[in-house]
Amino acid sequence: MRILFVCTGNTCRSPLAEGLLRIRVHQEGLAAEVRSAGVSAITGGPISRNSASLLQEAGFKEPLSSLTIQESEVQWADLILTMTMGHKRTVIQRFPHAMDKTFTLKEYVEDDEHVLQAIEERERLVTEVQLKQALSQSVSVEERSRIYQLEVEIPDYDISDPFGGPLEVYRQTAEEIGSSLDKLVIKLRKSREEQ
Repeated sequence: MRILFVCTGNTCRSPLAEGLLRIRVHQEGLAAEVRSAGVSAITGGPISRNSASLLQEAGFKEPLSSLTIQESEVQWADLILTMTMGHKRTVIQRFPHAMDKTFTLKEYVEDDEHVLQAIEERERLVTEVQLKQALSQSVSVEERSRIYQLEVEIPDYDISDPFGGPLEVYRQTAEEIGSSLDKLVIKLRKSREEQ
């Protein structure tokens, strides 16, 4: 499995996710390659000092530098996990062929059945509404209110951006990422056992 994490500048969140998952993959003996990139990154730039410190603290010794997401990364990845819904939308707009393998990290590891059903229904309704709009058909008040109702039921899948904050803010973001990575490792382990 080849996993690509994506955030904005590829200096804070996605490098944290990359390094922390690489540590877990190594510890678990999982067959996974991990990279990260940014939708507005400068290729070859340094990652943030606080992200680098937290990764070093966790035992990750490899140097990481920022990378702009490009077609080669998208083609390489089996799974693209973004830090926010905005990043997910950007990736899908730029690389529509990657839609079926692009999720937010939190969305991908969601395990609450009720929430998963709400997401599925919302995706279906939004697609239907967009199709109606494209065909200049009217969208009913009921359709709009059902989408809104589903939006309220679905948790926020954005991981907080620590950019510019002190180390403690980065640590909170790393913990937020880490809890999702724990669920991701369980999913990776299950898929390995099913093969």
